[in-house]
Amino acid sequence: MAKQSRRKFIVRSILGGTGLLVGATYVFNGCIRRGLAGMVNTTESPYAGNTSDPEVWFEISAYNQVTLYSPKVEMGQGTFTGMAQLAAEELEINISQIQVKHAPSSMQVDKFATGGSTSISSLWVPLRELAATTREIIKAEAANKMGVALASLKVTDGVISSGAKTMTYGEAVKGITKWEIGDKPALKSLKEYKYIGKPVSRVDLKDKVLGKPMYGMDAAMPDMLFGAVVRPSAIGAKYISADTTAAEKMPGVVKVVKEKDFVGVVATSRMEAENAKEAIKVTWKTEKKWQTKDITDMIKVGQGKAYVIQKEGKPKSSLEEEDGLITAEFTSPLGAHAQIEPNGAVAYVEKDNATLMLSTQVVDITRKEVAKRLGFDKEQVEIIPTFLGGGFGRRLHTPNAIQAAVLSKAVGKPVKCFFNRKEEFQNDTFRPPTHHVLKGKLDAKGNIEALEHNVSSGDVAYGSAIVPHIANLALGADLGAWRGGMIQYGAIPNYQAISWRVKLPFATSWWRSLGLLANTFAIESFMDELAVKAGKNPLDFRLAHIQDDTAGFRLKEVLKAAAAKANYKDEVVDGVAMGLACSTDVNTPVAQIAEVSIVDGEIKVHKVTCVIDPGLAVNPDQIRAQCEGAIIMGMSAAMFEKMEVVDGQLDPIIYGPYQMAMMRHAPKDIDVVILENGESPGAVGEPPLGPIGAAIANAVFRLTGERVRDMPFGVG
Repeated sequence: MAKQSRRKFIVRSILGGTGLLVGATYVFNGCIRRGLAGMVNTTESPYAGNTSDPEVWFEISAYNQVTLYSPKVEMGQGTFTGMAQLAAEELEINISQIQVKHAPSSMQVDKFATGGSTSISSLWVPLRELAATTREIIKAEAANKMGVALASLKVTDGVISSGAKTMTYGEAVKGITKWEIGDKPALKSLKEYKYIGKPVSRVDLKDKVLGKPMYGMDAAMPDMLFGAVVRPSAIGAKYISADTTAAEKMPGVVKVVKEKDFVGVVATSRMEAENAKEAIKVTWKTEKKWQTKDITDMIKVGQGKAYVIQKEGKPKSSLEEEDGLITAEFTSPLGAHAQIEPNGAVAYVEKDNATLMLSTQVVDITRKEVAKRLGFDKEQVEIIPTFLGGGFGRRLHTPNAIQAAVLSKAVGKPVKCFFNRKEEFQNDTFRPPTHHVLKGKLDAKGNIEALEHNVSSGDVAYGSAIVPHIANLALGADLGAWRGGMIQYGAIPNYQAISWRVKLPFATSWWRSLGLLANTFAIESFMDELAVKAGKNPLDFRLAHIQDDTAGFRLKEVLKAAAAKANYKDEVVDGVAMGLACSTDVNTPVAQIAEVSIVDGEIKVHKVTCVIDPGLAVNPDQIRAQCEGAIIMGMSAAMFEKMEVVDGQLDPIIYGPYQMAMMRHAPKDIDVVILENGESPGAVGEPPLGPIGAAIANAVFRLTGERVRDMPFGVG
């Protein structure tokens, strides 16, 4: 058996031949491309670690405490707790004995990112296998030290026993640097779980209450200076030159740094750096003063290239005749991430190495980009990820780390450089605006004969640092823009979904759930509209159009469970109406019912019933928390949030003018029901965000008789 360092336990990768598949598919079009899109729509991203290098590993202290170094970052979603549950289960330790820390870049090789609601699902098998392997090799060493047969050993809470003899994990590993790794051990069955499936308290809760965890804004290094970078406020502005004469004479300024693509300043305090930055006169080149109307006119179904991403039957011929054709249009606006912690980094560049501390969802990509800019090998750059003060996709590319590194190199000391709030709003990678056109026909019995969904959107995945260019070419349409845009009602005989890609003059990219919120708003509002046209109950109408397969069964179950839990009625009772909507995202179906009234001309959401089927629930409390957070975030986006383009600049630039849901807008009750129709955990963080906009809008229709067509619909 091979000898390996105890930190180098190789974990099976399930990434497999994805690259080959994408490359091979590129030469095809039409049905092959639609097939690939369908596969992407239902495939959960695996853990993308390289099995030839260290991935996830443990450290065991003399005090019998276990530290798990996580390749996934914690940004409030509870990943550390779920991972601790998986590990403790197979390690046979008490959950109180394990702590989880971010693995620095030198200890991890996760090539993807933290995103897509995949942290727990992607590590479901690899992490348990790693923990079980660790348990068995420690037992083998304990058997040697104790002089007993391996088969006689039992483990309870990290204590190994054989008769009257006992030894802790900490004692067993003492003095050992090489281990013999045997065959992969069998994993526990569902009935043997002690922690998985239980509402275990967050492992980081106490530290967060005491203010111990380090976020990006908290990061510091000895003798640290402060940096500020001049960032453009105008769309499409290109840096030409800068007059730094005044800035160089400002108090506290250590150095003004001019690069080919930016100019920045380093000072002894952040305030001094910011003041000096404001004194720099930069010459920018801009081609056009864009306005909101310019952007709205670009995002139109029918403009650009159409990609049929889903097709069943003959929808085109079925929808050609105007007789009986039902059409509707919906829109969603440009949206900001608006996370509470702005982007930034602390960097220290020395002669032969660089160390950076920052909030990022892409540790490996950031490491590579910094190394390239500095002319270093990747191994010379260490990225130390911190807790994130909000991610939501905003940190799926963190090139701001490069600027901090360049400033540090220029002065030879650690430099902390962060966006201010205006810069964060104006240089965001925004949620793109969308335009939807839906067409449908009903047969004589009031069933849907044909359905078509067209969505026009700015980019999400295209141009992203985490998606290979060849994948974009293979799929054609932007996989992020059409997420949630496929028809989930497989019993309809003729249907198709068409994506129209538009390149906007500013960056749009990942935003929590990608296109799911906007696409579900459009499709589920239209399904409600068709149910009304057919004179049928919206619940029964949906159930009748769901296919009889595994995915269809799970979708039907969440719908029926939501209706039963909420005591769903398709009528207004005492001024309160119920709106129903559902979606399936990354194989996780969710149904929601919003109970809504109109109070003094404003939409008031009183209660939301949410039923989710994530397969297997690793931590029910965490799932409920994720559903509650997603619902509030979805409400905020659907009802209030909107960025404008005014005279070439993105606006607003601060909280307040950028309207968001407040405490007074939150439902009094969010009732979450968890179904478990699967043997492994699925996505949780983003799927619950899908239905909420449509659920509220459908309730509003019952109250007013007017169909809500445009987000945000909660503002005057």
